[in-house]
Amino acid sequence: MEEPPVDRLVLDPTGRDRDAETAELHGRGPATPVDILGVRAWAVADPALLEDLLKDARVSKDPLRHWPAFAEVVPTWPLALWVSARNMFTAHGADHRRLRRLVGTAFTARRITALAERVEQLTDALLDGLAAAGPDTPVDLRERLAYPLPIQVIAELLGLPEDLKERFRTAVDRVFDTTLTPEESGANTAEFYAMLDGLIAAKRREPGEDMTSQLIAARDTEGEGADGGALTEEELRDTLLLVVSAGYETTVNLIDNGIANLLTHPDQLALVRAGKAGWGDVVEEALRRDAPVAHLPLRYAVEDIELPGGVTIPRGEAILASYAAAGRHPARYGDSGADFDVTRPAKDHLAFGHGPHFCLGAPLARLEGQTALRKLFERFPDLALAPHAELRPVESLISNGHHTLPVLLGRPAPQAPQAS
Repeated sequence: MEEPPVDRLVLDPTGRDRDAETAELHGRGPATPVDILGVRAWAVADPALLEDLLKDARVSKDPLRHWPAFAEVVPTWPLALWVSARNMFTAHGADHRRLRRLVGTAFTARRITALAERVEQLTDALLDGLAAAGPDTPVDLRERLAYPLPIQVIAELLGLPEDLKERFRTAVDRVFDTTLTPEESGANTAEFYAMLDGLIAAKRREPGEDMTSQLIAARDTEGEGADGGALTEEELRDTLLLVVSAGYETTVNLIDNGIANLLTHPDQLALVRAGKAGWGDVVEEALRRDAPVAHLPLRYAVEDIELPGGVTIPRGEAILASYAAAGRHPARYGDSGADFDVTRPAKDHLAFGHGPHFCLGAPLARLEGQTALRKLFERFPDLALAPHAELRPVESLISNGHHTLPVLLGRPAPQAPQAS
């Protein structure tokens, strides 16, 4: 007997009309069947339900153990890397705790605090470069600020050589590009891994004080994988892939969306300048309203999961966290979910996830976002969108930012003289 047809929402790989897709997800209930580039999943947009599922032990991120469709999907799915890499992103239970513990040493509160001065220096250098463009020349702030700051921070954290920065950027952009064919995606994955293998080999020859060298040391001296207590060679490579990708693309979108929201809501910028809201408020509201990751593939039901309203996600089926829709859901934010309001009393959001897989890099992303926004708007008080600027979305159903962010800087504020 054939199964009855299911009304699946086909997610747009170009992300060209995120608002309409968000409204559709809200209208279909807390969880709804979707098609993500030909793969079936359950999109969860209700924030309360999503919170519950993200911390539910019956929901796994390990496709090898808990997704029966894995072997069939991976050879031809453009997003195969999102589910096939072996790192803490796709680990569950004890394996996840082991891998997260190794990476977590690079993101302690003490280390993030120590990075604050360096983030300030890097931001100042980028703003100096922008000032040279002149007040009336259109400048793309995604390209000139939102991109290079996170790239430089991650490069220094991982010890990336100068000649690899742009190559890694291109590879990461293509990981998030959901318009690629399976062949294009596969070629990018091969190139990405070749760069990572070269980086690991170079750091083995000449280790430093960076995170890459520390992970290699853990791999080479503390055994292998779950039995040895450290990590396998595959996990080493894929952990570096995760840190490069997650530590860069999401922060780019955070800075991009923060700038765009302030420039399209001048009343909110005025509140910040009047001291009625802080830059931390701007960052949190931007994260809520425009989650840097719109949909995050994938999680899997370890057993049948009954949801409110009589819906059941069957064992072995995939679950998609729809963060962009959750951030504007009327069940939590009422009719003002799509508004950008820096004085909103409750700016709670799921942009960094929730539960065991909450983003380790969240404090660093917040630091970079607050620093970049504060310094940018202080340095260029007359900053405005360029005439006829079109804020087109990046071509992705995952990444939630703009293709370009063209602005006119205006005249920079006078700079205080440097102490001698």
